[in-house]
Amino acid sequence: MNEHARRELDNFFQYLKSERRLSPHTLLNYRRDLETLAAFAAAQGVHEWRALDAIRARAFAATLHRRGLNGRSIARMLSAARSLYRFLIREGRATASPFSGVSAPKAGRRLPKALSVEQAVRLVEIPTENALAARDRAMLELFYSSGLRLAELVALDIDDLDLRDGSVTVTGKGSKTRIVPVGGKARNAIQSWLSERLGYAKRSETALFVGRNGKRLGSRAVQQRLKYWAARQGLSVPAHPHMLRHSFASHVLESSGDLRAVQELLGHANLSTTQVYTHLDFQHLAKVYDAAHPRARRKRS
Repeated sequence: MNEHARRELDNFFQYLKSERRLSPHTLLNYRRDLETLAAFAAAQGVHEWRALDAIRARAFAATLHRRGLNGRSIARMLSAARSLYRFLIREGRATASPFSGVSAPKAGRRLPKALSVEQAVRLVEIPTENALAARDRAMLELFYSSGLRLAELVALDIDDLDLRDGSVTVTGKGSKTRIVPVGGKARNAIQSWLSERLGYAKRSETALFVGRNGKRLGSRAVQQRLKYWAARQGLSVPAHPHMLRHSFASHVLESSGDLRAVQELLGHANLSTTQVYTHLDFQHLAKVYDAAHPRARRKRS
């Protein structure tokens, strides 16, 4: 792509950051996907975004498929391309989107992996043998207690907590805030960490969770600590922060059956996103159905 097209792309990224206020992780995905599109267009001899036509847009999707990308990844990249062209049309830089009629191959629905209740409890109940272990215990308890995303947890400030009320104010995707409950175990663990935090945090640091340097703990460090504790606690499956979020959702849904409440707790904009959790434990639901539905009960012989 030429210099003018590169500037248009940079303007789009600035729009995503300042107006749509997307997370750094989402911005990185957009940049990676659209850089792939820009390289494909340049290889096709297309150097202006307005010069990319529907035939080449379909060829782009076909190329991704030949590279072995699954339907979900292709759909994400096409979505990024459509977002770019909506922006270009809005700015008067294009008249139509060549991707409007291009679709990705259907992807099989991927179910979230969740820990069993026993596994989740074993993971979060780590020994608090020192200050940093107390911090890690508080993080893991909060993940499982409140179903937070990784980015939401590392962004927490002390002022976001209300331990007396048992709640935390979370800033989620699209800078939307929600208030979620914090369970008793998590509150106790956080209280223990707060007393230790005084010896680590720099005076001006507002972050709830800090590292050895006294500054806000990053996402990568949290992932590494969770991996370490999962191995030490003897979990037979690889653990990651989102797994605790999935476990929170599936365990609450299994106990309550209240899909709308789980949607609110997770901060999902659409109920359809939450509905994936209804497939996690079909055997449990089948047992509930057999016991509760008048036409499902087996006759006693």
